[in-house]
Parts: sequence; structure tokens; C-alpha cells
Amino acid sequence: MLEEIFATPQIGFPILSVLVFFPLVGAFVIWMLKSDEILVRVAAIAVTGIELALTVWLLLTFKTHTAAMQFVEQIDWIPSIGVSYHLGIDGISVLFVGVTALLSFLTMLFSWDLTIEKIKVYVMALLALQSTVMGILVSLDLVLFFVFWELMLIPSYFLIKLWGSGNLREHAALKYVLYTLTGSVLMLVGIIVLDLNYQEVALAQGIQPEHSFDLLTLLTVPMEEDRQMLVFWLLFFGFAFKAPIFPFHTWLADALTSGPVAVSVALAGIKLGTYGFLRFSIPLLPDASQVLLVPLSILALVGIIYGAFVALAQSDLRRLLAFSSISHLGFVVLGLFALNFHGMQGGLLQMINLAFTTAGLFFIAGFLYSRGLHSDLTQYGGLIKPMPALGGFFVVIGLASVGFPGTNGFVGEFLILLGAFQVHWSFGAVGVVGVILGLAYILWYYERAMLAPPQQTVIKDDRGGERPVASLRDLNPREWVIALSLTSMIFWIGLYPAPFFDMMDASVQAVVDRLDPATRFAIVR
Repeated sequence: MLEEIFATPQIGFPILSVLVFFPLVGAFVIWMLKSDEILVRVAAIAVTGIELALTVWLLLTFKTHTAAMQFVEQIDWIPSIGVSYHLGIDGISVLFVGVTALLSFLTMLFSWDLTIEKIKVYVMALLALQSTVMGILVSLDLVLFFVFWELMLIPSYFLIKLWGSGNLREHAALKYVLYTLTGSVLMLVGIIVLDLNYQEVALAQGIQPEHSFDLLTLLTVPMEEDRQMLVFWLLFFGFAFKAPIFPFHTWLADALTSGPVAVSVALAGIKLGTYGFLRFSIPLLPDASQVLLVPLSILALVGIIYGAFVALAQSDLRRLLAFSSISHLGFVVLGLFALNFHGMQGGLLQMINLAFTTAGLFFIAGFLYSRGLHSDLTQYGGLIKPMPALGGFFVVIGLASVGFPGTNGFVGEFLILLGAFQVHWSFGAVGVVGVILGLAYILWYYERAMLAPPQQTVIKDDRGGERPVASLRDLNPREWVIALSLTSMIFWIGLYPAPFFDMMDASVQAVVDRLDPATRFAIVR
């Protein structure tokens, strides 16, 4: 059983509970404030800033080179059925916590000068979304995890419906919820089957309690391969719809196109579905994972090529980013289900990378939209001239997203392809084709939008007014902070990834060891 390091001796207080519930406390305080728009915005940035500072403290205190669960908190919640309030993080989840805090702060900063109706409710919804995502990432009890997983739908739905754009935003919000709920129902059944399997073992061996939904406890319980296959598919649908991976992706383009930038950053930047595969599916169901290696790898490769080709045909930037996200998720799944150290290491790092690149490109789209430009940037052309800094960050983040050497994407994709080649040369070869296609759609779109001769000289606003494209302002100080924060992380990971590997490698190795029956029930580091 994995070693646990409890929060009180490690850092002195239950920091994970604070990270989960502090945004909700902040939302309640904002609700109590007078409806002063400036005060509400300042309070929202302050809450996410404090949360980010606490997360940095956690990262600095985190012990590297160990697979142990850290900052652990555990209290009986519903003891009659074995449900507990059990929180903890390891090398798999710690970086997700960091990027969630960073993206939440940058999202509030981005929203500072946007014209937003019902600003108080808007920032409360964003804080609730941050709280539920944090809960998902630190939960070690599967019922607790499921509760946060479902609660995330509430703020996401209202953010898309109320603050989205276009006539399809209500349809997009409902579609997102229905798709995710469909997968969640199946996932809940899988969680119940895991408990029933534990109950059988507990009754046979006289173990107390007779029920458990605790991840660390369930890792110690053997399960027949046929039952593993059943549970794997039940969990798979929940994670696949949330990710989403091909062919469960049809809600994504609508949600990312119609929803506000804040939701696009969260849904596309924080890869909760593929996190679920690495956190739960592979370690809990190692035999089923190995049996399904080939079909899931093929599914991942189809997603890589499909997403890249569809992205290549897009003129709307946000739709291009939605389909490129599907292609990127294909790479992540390919790495995770290579089921070797390099593949999983690359898959985990690439999930973190996408929090900076995909989210960064959605921020760029938001910067352009706030200047009165619609998402079909190819109808303008020549935008680099009035906005050289914005255009520069656009190309840097875009190239990082497709794995250009020197950026974070290169490190992640290289490890994924290395892991894929170790499985079969053809898997790696198709992955390389996906890299080439990714470079093609980013560069072609950038050339048409930024470098091509101008197609329009004026921008028409909603009131019928016009202003010249040449008058577009470049990045303001607030946008510089966002762009520099993301590109700094891109180059840090791209040029010096060792600190990130120090955090994750032991936990990744522990998952790899789960795949070997000889070490499956003796992993303590």
C-alpha cells in the first residue's frame, strides 16, 4: 500500500481542504459585498491570488522522488458504507493543482476589464468551478471524487449558458451537461462494482470495514480479469466523455465556441478525463489496461489524425483550437496506454503542457475578441502589423502546442512517441504524422490571419459603427502578464524539465509497477 504523509506534520494545517473550499468562501464573501463592480473584481482577483500563493507554498513543500501520498487528510464521512473524506496528492496530481490555481488567477485577470452582465454571479461561478476542479484533483475516495465531478457541471453549465456568445450557447451548455452526465452514470456503476468486489474479498477474509471506496485500499484488492474489463469500460465512458476523446468529442466544439473564454480555458486546459485514466483506470485495472492496449492506442491514433485534419479545415480560431485539442488528447491517450514509463511520463507531462498552450491560445482568442474581432481571423489578414506583440505570443504558444523544439510540447510529445515506438513502430510512425499535421494547421492559420495581405481595413461593431483595423491596440499591461506567465512556463519546461520530472517520476513508476503482477501489491516508496 502506498505510504501516506499527513498534512499536519508536513505543513502544519489541512492545506488541501483550504485549497478546495477557500474559493467557495471567497464566493460567499463576494455575494455579501455591495454590488460595486470594481470591488467585486478586486475581491475575485484577491481570492484567486491567495489561492495561487497557497499552491506555490504547497509545491515548495512537496517532497520529490517519492510516490507517497502527501498532505493527506482523512475523516470518516459515511462509515456505514465505507465512504470517507480522504484527500491527498502525489506526483500525478500535484502539478494539476498548480496549473488549476494559475489558470484561475489568470482567468480573473483576463476578465478584469471585460463588459460582463451580473459580474458578481459570474465571478462566483468561476470560483465555484475552481473549487470543484480542486476537489476532483485531491480526492482519494471515489465517492468524494464523484461528488466533485458532478458538482463541476453546475457552474460550467451556467457559465456557458449565461455568459456565452451566439445563438447556440444554450444548446451547447445542455449538450455538454447531457454528454457528461451520460458518462458519469456509467462511471458511478463502475465505482459501485469496485466496492462490491472489495466486499467479496472482505467477507471472505473477515476484513473490516466490509465496504470501501478508498483508492489506496482498493489498490490492495485483487480482481478477476473479466470483472476488470467490465469496470474499465464503465469508468472509460465517464472519462472519455469528459476529456473528450474521439469519438466522444461532439460536444466540445460547440462548448468551446459558444462558451466564454473562462470556460474554454478550464475545459480545454485542465485535462480531467485523461487524468482519470492515469489516476484510477490504469492502476486499479492493470490487467484490463494491458488487454486493451492495442485498441485504445488505435483509437488514440485515429483521434490524432482526425482532430488534425478537421483543424486544418477551420477558419474559426476557436473551432480550430477545439479540434486541435482532440488531436492533442489523442497523443495523451497514446502515451498513457503505451503502459511503459516513457509513454506515461510523456502523457502526464503533456497534460500539464496543454494547460499552458491550449489555454494560452484561448486567451489569445479572447484578446482578439475583446478588440472587436470575430473568431474567423482569416477574413482580416495582416493583423501582425497593428499587434506585433500579440502576434509574437500567438506564434510562440502555437508552436509550443505542436511540439516545436525548445518548448514544453516538444518534451512531452518526444516522450509519448518514444513510448509508442516501444510498443510498435507503426504507432510511433502515425504519431509523427500527427505532429506534422499539427505544425501545418497552426502555421497555415497563422499565415492567413497574421501575415497575409489585409482583407479588411475596417472592423464593424454590433451597433453598425466602423473603425480601422490599423487602430487596433497591442497588448495592454494586464495581457502582458498573462502572456508572459504562460510563455515562461512553456520555456521553463521546454528547456529545463528536470524539476517537473523530479515531482512526477516516482508516482509514474509506481503505476508502471502495478502492471507487473510480481510487484502489484508491494509498492511502497
